[in-house]
This record gives sequence, C-alpha cells and structure tokens, in this order.
Amino acid sequence: MRLLIDSHALLWILSNPRQLSTDARSALGDPVNERFVSVAALWEIAIKVSAGKLSIPTAVDAAVVHLAAIPLAITIGHVKRVQTLPFHHRDPFDRMMIAQALEDGLTIVTRDWHFPAYGVPILAA
Repeated sequence: MRLLIDSHALLWILSNPRQLSTDARSALGDPVNERFVSVAALWEIAIKVSAGKLSIPTAVDAAVVHLAAIPLAITIGHVKRVQTLPFHHRDPFDRMMIAQALEDGLTIVTRDWHFPAYGVPILAA
C-alpha cells in the first residue's frame, strides 16, 4: 500500500501514536508499505510552529526520517488537479494532499471527515 500521511496523523505519530487507529499503526509499521509525507503537510506544520500555535517534539524533517517516509513534492500535475477539485473542503493544505493522493494513487491516512467526498482512498487514522 502507498500511504500519504495527513498533517494530524503525522503529529499523532510524533507525540501520541496511540491516538492512531490500530489499522493505521499496523499499516504505517509494515515495511512493505510505502509512506509519503507531503511537503504541504510539512509546510502547514511549520507555519503553525512558527506562529506559536503548535509545539512538536522534533523537527519536521526529523519526523520524515523517523518514519522512513518519502517527502512528496508538489508537482504541476498536483496543482492542475487542485484546480479541478470541488470545494467540499476549503483548507488549501488538505486540498493539495487530496490532489496528490488522487494524482499519484495514494491512500490518505486521516480522520478528516471532508476527505471521503472526494472519492480518495482513505485509511482511518
């Protein structure tokens, strides 16, 4: 399985992994599965940390290494896909991750209730 980790799931992995569902913990821990972290998620977290709205136990880049995750860059294809998404959700970071998942065939690890409206594969975080 190819997993894209949503921002809140990444934060739970770093600070309180027990908050994740058993299925998510199992899938994320399975070395057969590929784990991706979007630059959009890292950017969102970095903004919140710099604004003093969030504190994390490690640097975001260290989190990617800790997970053995692949950083997922934003491509022109992802940007074009965002343009075609309906506005079920207004958060620009989440919309980018949805576009990335749809464009690249990824399953998003999330609990965001907006995501299913896009028909994107989801693994409940």
